[in-house]
Amino acid sequence: MMVTRVLVEKKKGFDVEAIALREELKSSLHMEQLSKVRIINCYDLEDVSHDDLVNIKKSILSEPNVDDVTETSFHLSRSEKAFRVALLPGQFDQRADSAAQCIEIITLKERPEIVASKIFVVEGDITEAQFESIKRFMINPVESHEVSLGIPVSLKMSANKPDAVEIVTGFVELDQVEAERFKSEMGFAMSLADLLHVQKYFKNEELRDPTITELKVIDTYWSDHCRHTTFMTELTDVEFEEGLYSEPIKQAFETYETLRNQVYPQGNRPMSLMDLATINMKALRKSGQLVDLDVSDEINACSIKINVDKDGKSEPWLLMFKNETHNHPTEIEPYGGAATCLGGAIRDPLSGRSYVYQSMRVTGSGNPNAPIESTLEGKLPQRVITQKAAAGFSGYGNQIGLATGHVSEVYDDGFIAKRMEVGAVMGAAPIAQVVRSKPETGDLIVLIGGRTGRDGVGGATGSSKAHDEESLLACGAEVQKGNAPEERKIQRLFRNPELSIKIKKCNDFGAGGVSVAIGELADSLDIDLNAVPKKYEGLDGTELAISESQERMAVVIDPKDLEAVMMFCRAENLEATVVATVEAHGRLVMKWNDQKVLDLSRAFLDTNGVKGQMSTKIAAPDSKTFFENKLAESIEERWLSLLADLNVCSQKGLVERFDNTIGAATVLMPFGGKYAMTPSQTMVAKIPVLGYETDTASMMSYGYNPQIGKWSPFHGGLYAVVESMAKLVAVGGDFRKARLSLQEYFERLGEDSIKWGKPLAALLGASYAQHAFGTAAIGGKDSMSGSFKELDVPPTLISFAVTHGSAAKVISQELKRCDSKLYYFYASRDQSEVVDFDRLKKAYELILDGISKGQILSAYSIGTGGVIAAVSKMAFGNRIGVRLFDHVDMNFFEEAYGSIVFEVSKQWESTSEIFTEIGQTQEAFAFELGQTTIDADDALNEWTKPLESVFPTVHHDQGKAVTFNYKGRFNIKSSISAVKPKVFIPVFPGTNCEYDTERAFRRAGADVETIVFRNLTASDVKESIHAFVEQIEKSQIIAIPGGFSAGDEPEGSGKFIASVFRNPRIEEAVMNLLKSRDGLMLGICNGFQALVKLGLLPYGEIKDLDLNAPTLTFNKIGRHVAKMADVRVASTRSPWMSEVNVGDLFKTAFSHGEGRFYASEEIIAELAKNGQIATQYVDLSGNASYDGQFNINGSVHAIEGVFSPDGRVFGKMGHVERVGKNLYKNVYGNTDFDIFTAGVKYFK
Repeated sequence: MMVTRVLVEKKKGFDVEAIALREELKSSLHMEQLSKVRIINCYDLEDVSHDDLVNIKKSILSEPNVDDVTETSFHLSRSEKAFRVALLPGQFDQRADSAAQCIEIITLKERPEIVASKIFVVEGDITEAQFESIKRFMINPVESHEVSLGIPVSLKMSANKPDAVEIVTGFVELDQVEAERFKSEMGFAMSLADLLHVQKYFKNEELRDPTITELKVIDTYWSDHCRHTTFMTELTDVEFEEGLYSEPIKQAFETYETLRNQVYPQGNRPMSLMDLATINMKALRKSGQLVDLDVSDEINACSIKINVDKDGKSEPWLLMFKNETHNHPTEIEPYGGAATCLGGAIRDPLSGRSYVYQSMRVTGSGNPNAPIESTLEGKLPQRVITQKAAAGFSGYGNQIGLATGHVSEVYDDGFIAKRMEVGAVMGAAPIAQVVRSKPETGDLIVLIGGRTGRDGVGGATGSSKAHDEESLLACGAEVQKGNAPEERKIQRLFRNPELSIKIKKCNDFGAGGVSVAIGELADSLDIDLNAVPKKYEGLDGTELAISESQERMAVVIDPKDLEAVMMFCRAENLEATVVATVEAHGRLVMKWNDQKVLDLSRAFLDTNGVKGQMSTKIAAPDSKTFFENKLAESIEERWLSLLADLNVCSQKGLVERFDNTIGAATVLMPFGGKYAMTPSQTMVAKIPVLGYETDTASMMSYGYNPQIGKWSPFHGGLYAVVESMAKLVAVGGDFRKARLSLQEYFERLGEDSIKWGKPLAALLGASYAQHAFGTAAIGGKDSMSGSFKELDVPPTLISFAVTHGSAAKVISQELKRCDSKLYYFYASRDQSEVVDFDRLKKAYELILDGISKGQILSAYSIGTGGVIAAVSKMAFGNRIGVRLFDHVDMNFFEEAYGSIVFEVSKQWESTSEIFTEIGQTQEAFAFELGQTTIDADDALNEWTKPLESVFPTVHHDQGKAVTFNYKGRFNIKSSISAVKPKVFIPVFPGTNCEYDTERAFRRAGADVETIVFRNLTASDVKESIHAFVEQIEKSQIIAIPGGFSAGDEPEGSGKFIASVFRNPRIEEAVMNLLKSRDGLMLGICNGFQALVKLGLLPYGEIKDLDLNAPTLTFNKIGRHVAKMADVRVASTRSPWMSEVNVGDLFKTAFSHGEGRFYASEEIIAELAKNGQIATQYVDLSGNASYDGQFNINGSVHAIEGVFSPDGRVFGKMGHVERVGKNLYKNVYGNTDFDIFTAGVKYFK
């Protein structure tokens, strides 16, 4: 068959993406003459019949009510110019992949070949040069390229059979000059000394020349990214430059030497950065402390043992946390790099069989407001990097179903050298579900999850290199597109205890691919590269060995468990393949096409190359301290300019694109108060205990200020630890139980001893603080390539602090009352600018005691901006004013890290001189200091506007929304009664709210069954359809949960689900349930979108949609929105509303990209007349509104949920299933909108 092209363009009013792009081009490229931008989604399909194509166009590739569709070509006016952009060959294309999956379902035929691309049409008085600049702005050569507007003859990838893997003939005879030339030609990351070491091994031990696979695997294995070669370099001499602030650095080094003597009494351990980073942990273990540390040779993440409350009983669990960095990939391909940063962070604790439930994102960027003309050659604009990276990280997390509890971007010009992209995650699992056994001869290695492609080849070695202006053009294969729905499947699989206890050992696929992920599992391995599943043909043995294609796990199992493991994988719609066996020969062997492409001694591999040696010199910090008093303009000018500082101002528009409530475990929302304007400093979430209630919560915070590190890396490391501890204390977290993980990010060190002194000093500072607190870093991650030509990143050490405690005792950080006293603990420092740790710990203990007694109502850790920034942020959440006393001996602008300001109740008892009363709260929304009064609304405006153009907080819409009030009530009971009604919850690729929805129905008294829709093969599809029909016939309720079915592709949400439910057998079963068996149907978020696309809402039956059908489309703000919003009941004409009344208000969690309900005024009037408008977004007065602050997606007449004509089918965007005890403690309002009890009661 020939290739058919389908072109889909949004109708006017729905072209949100095109309008946003036009404004971005006009602003960034200064093209005011640009009058219009069009975006046309282009689909080229092969092997699709004409009859099938008709159905595919209207139900999968487009929606008749929002899209215009043409075939083959499109019209261009004389003033328009067009170009087409496609992903580079080999990149994962979620749009094309999801389209093919949907087509397979509706046709019940093999998946067709599909290539998706975009055509951009610009209109205006644009010169050719300007047109080319638009292309450069739009096309990142690392991920995409311009392609012809013509239709290709065929879409099938031509893959010649790859040649045998090359043997590098003559390698063992190369002299040093030839070896250096060879190293350069191959682009190896290893040093020349390493290469000569390899040459010696092959010449003297293997007695042969190596294959190219062996050399590339060794280069990957020994890369800085995989083996921390910089951190493992032996430090032979350490010199200290004398200076005003050098003494504590020397004292810290002496303490380090003392700890080394305790830990290594034989004195034979080389000194290194890695040794320093881990010495506090080793010393505490040696002395019998750190008893909560989970010790295993398998652990890929920090892991501690805790007791978890489970319905009032204590159960032993493992709490895991991990930080990961993807600086280089995000710098050159922001979306994919940031997405896979999170994906990689998740897989580490996931490989430990823990369920990953919360994430934190800490990033570093240059000024995103900088004009595009200032962009360095070979760089992407900072604005583009930071916007696309935010989209990538949030997109992956939102799809996989991970609550992002804290997001913070640090701005510093040093990050123009290379972006910082750091993700940290929390995971947990019952200890009984985690089995760790030593692999034995005969054990099998099973590869679970995604397939292998060329994307990601060379990622580990690429991340280990410094870069220049050629990097954007040369690094395309190193960066991948993540496939979050695939990783979600692995999360579900590993959460099954029947499966998890069969895993002896596990490793995730990240840097190094097969060579590292499988190569690290046992000392002796035979790997069959031909067994590794491929995305496409044509991959050779080397590519299969080192490709870093993600969303894969390698597990070691006993052969007797193979059948069961395969069964569990099939049940979760996951591919699983035996790819290796554990042997006893002490070698790593890989075979491909009957060729042994790799055969290396494990002992040689484990040398990790030539051990480097380096002398270091720690430069003295400048005599002008970071903490020097900076007095300048008037108090009002300084206060307002401080709030407008990029590192103080609001990041609300950035934060609220990350789902923060999924899992129904979030204790503190990112922003608190009635007005949701007080930023939380610590993320807190309840442990994910399935099927039970818990009060146990984890807490994670971070500490970091690049300005301190630039003045003194030692103090930067020290105060990173202090700040992370202070933030825990400020919400009630016990710092005495805290454990740390460190993130280091430094310039390329080379052979410069002073550069080497920077990470050494930073780690000494962190070690000094750990020693003083009596705790330790039990993990971390280093990245030592933060250089671009002559530019370097700021010396960076981030401290992530984790503790656990009672969710009930956590306090939120917004001011609570208008008549409270404010107290201040000032963390005093000595003449070396080191905090008084004894005084600090005493104060923290007293503060925790005050919090536990309910005497401290709110608290805030002091950081950038001092007390002034802290009290301002505390005040914004509830619009409570503050009057500060004019203390002549106190500088409220001082960035006194470790200090805490707190609000007390009238029962406050402490008389300790360690605290100072500094002010009080007041009803008037103003800030007062001495004789100065500042209108707090002016301050709020200054705080919110700096990043508004980069990360908008609201859409701007106008109009008068009608507040609907339907008076009738649905009082009919089902004709079929059931003591425990059966609820069917289907799980599709990309579904992520099934656990929350199941929990809500079980609490309401229902019996719940979930079934995964499997579609790896045509037979899987048919079996799934049969299983769905069978379960629907047994059930009284169908509940379609939220998520991102098939990644919300192709270009629209819910299409995959709709494709399944349009199957004739399933459609018949659904309509029989609703029409003949008195059944109910519910769709939340993604489920609501599917119900609308099916016609079940608002029509009550599955039908083809026409041009006038209501729809749910893209949010007017043009991005994902995740926040709490007020919802009002407008009608109770449904069984789902028997527990509420018209006018009831609920604070509801939202997280969606396509939630804007749209219908014509005629249809709205009909829905209102029938009582089908169920719920509306409302303002603080309870009135429906178009104001983007309240109507978060721009829905017509603020409609949030609708019923079918008979009320049996109910769809809504808000996640009413995400509720629980001690959740959202900084949110004001009733969150318990219990439709689930109502649905269950209908059958009783």
